[in-house]
Amino acid sequence: SCEVTVSPVQSQAAGSLPVLVRFLTRRFIGEYASNASEYSLYHKRLSIDGRQLNLEVFDPCSQARCILEEPVDWADGFVVVYNISDRTSFINAKNILRQIREARMDNYMEVPVCLVGNKQDLCHARQVREEEARCLAQENRCHFQEVSAAESYQDIANLFTQLIRQVMEHLKYRADRRRYSGSKSMAKLINNVFGKRRKSV
Repeated sequence: SCEVTVSPVQSQAAGSLPVLVRFLTRRFIGEYASNASEYSLYHKRLSIDGRQLNLEVFDPCSQARCILEEPVDWADGFVVVYNISDRTSFINAKNILRQIREARMDNYMEVPVCLVGNKQDLCHARQVREEEARCLAQENRCHFQEVSAAESYQDIANLFTQLIRQVMEHLKYRADRRRYSGSKSMAKLINNVFGKRRKSV
């Protein structure tokens, strides 16, 4: 089995926790109070494409203060959530994407990120145009989707499934690259050792 760590990040009023709870339990919880003092850690075992995996979801924004510094350095993937009826949450999402990009500058292309516009059911109160959010996602090379945690479980399940597939591909690529780098280092070491021996003979 494979272990995957995903971190949903949000600003206040963005609604990432209802999105997360909807995915983990299939239920919609409008106002969800976390018991954690700073952050919450959730686990879910699931099967994707016939492969069993242990999903670990680290929510750094379960309280009023979002502790982004912790997961940004080690999470395998990110779900950045904003509220389509709250302009401020979208601006905060921009800042979060920037923080992820800066923290993972060396391998940002490898880190799967999904920008999610929640509360699609509040389209009548929209403050963020879909096209504007899509452009932001393109600029940051990440997937984009609008959802409603209140109305649709399937859209959210598809979103997480797609992200997890990208994470699994990313982890495989990283492992293959490490093996290739290790084999090159070993070949260089062997060449150096035997090269020196040939010179001394």
